[in-house]
Amino acid sequence: MFSKILVANRGEVALRIMRAARELGVKTVAVYSEADRDTLPVKYADEAVCIGPAPAGKSYLVMANIIAAANITGCEAVHPGYGFLAENAEFARACADNDLVFIGPSPECIERMGDKASARETMTSYGVPTVPGSDGVVDTVEEARAFAEEVGYPVLIKASAGGGGKGMREVHDPKDLESAYAAAKAEAQAAFGNGDVYLEKLVLRPRHVEVQVLADNYGNRVALCERDCSIQRRHQKLLEEAPSPALTDETRRAMGVAAIKAVRAVDYRNAGTIEFLLDESGKFYFMEMNTRVQVEHPVTEQITGVDIIKEQLRIAADEPMNCADRAPFSPNGHAIEFRINAEDPDNDFRPIPGKITRLDFPGGPGVRVETYLQAGSSISPYYDSMIAKLIVWGENREEALQRGRRALAEFNIEGIPTTIPFHQKVLETEIFQAGEARTDFIEIAFEQ
Repeated sequence: MFSKILVANRGEVALRIMRAARELGVKTVAVYSEADRDTLPVKYADEAVCIGPAPAGKSYLVMANIIAAANITGCEAVHPGYGFLAENAEFARACADNDLVFIGPSPECIERMGDKASARETMTSYGVPTVPGSDGVVDTVEEARAFAEEVGYPVLIKASAGGGGKGMREVHDPKDLESAYAAAKAEAQAAFGNGDVYLEKLVLRPRHVEVQVLADNYGNRVALCERDCSIQRRHQKLLEEAPSPALTDETRRAMGVAAIKAVRAVDYRNAGTIEFLLDESGKFYFMEMNTRVQVEHPVTEQITGVDIIKEQLRIAADEPMNCADRAPFSPNGHAIEFRINAEDPDNDFRPIPGKITRLDFPGGPGVRVETYLQAGSSISPYYDSMIAKLIVWGENREEALQRGRRALAEFNIEGIPTTIPFHQKVLETEIFQAGEARTDFIEIAFEQ
């Protein structure tokens, strides 16, 4: 195992990684921007290095500063967390070039799965179900029109290098194709420096279901059950639960098998997530692979008992993962994660940074809170608006729902608006209680 690692991130995920490392006897180094100087991860780490001013482009995204911080503090490895440089192949290579272990997959895997068009082709060749799509990148609007006419509308234009809903446009009417194609390319170029797009047949009213995978250097590959992430706004997740209330045991097994096929297809190592679309008939299709740990990993931990961050560290340190002998996994109970953000749900979830004047966390059995904030802390306008993640577990879904109601009522945040009232409303909708939420949940439940 490593003796010291650098955590190339901020906020709750930085603190989460540091706590897992400490339990393994590994020292940690925090990097921070000037805006994060007084945050909990900086205080918790064994050492901390300032890497620049507040804007992420001048601090958390500056590879040279992060590599230098790792070198001067004598680190052996770098954990990127999620966001920022977590899925940046160039950063993974820079770590290797400086004798630092990148705690994640190889740069080649990041590139291969980060290019969504290439990933689709790879999955198809290995027998993983995929939505009908274009053969790679679509270079002209004429090609886009030909594909759409072949498979039929509606279609989805997607950024090849995309993620988080950027560079994505739905097209339901042929007259809208040209403008949507141009807008998707422009947004993709602005967001990722790559304007390539491809097309897929649009699956109407799907669920977003994903499988957490782990793979080590000793041939062990496991699928840690699935998560349902269908409740979203602008393709950004708001609430996740595990297992999915929509899956039969047969579909769960088939989805796990498909996820392991995807891992084998690219010889993947470390933690990753295979994301699927589940249609109304129960068929599922590969959507993309996230080559990192994800925000919602705690719900999987709660139903499997696997510490995913610790397993990441073991795999990167060239040790066998601990959980391999427990596969195949079946869900134990039910878990729900609520993303508590500093946003106004009544105003299109507009982020509202500011100072938290009071912060009281819920507690009791089956309740887990992940945060990096305390009373007096401020939500910075420079970064995402997350305050905390509330994760509840129950022996069954009904107990998890009841525990969620109780915990949300106990969660008291003053000084800024939050998404807590939104989550409370979600739990009271008939659609969610019945386990019927799909990706159009917010439009159906709240905007009619």
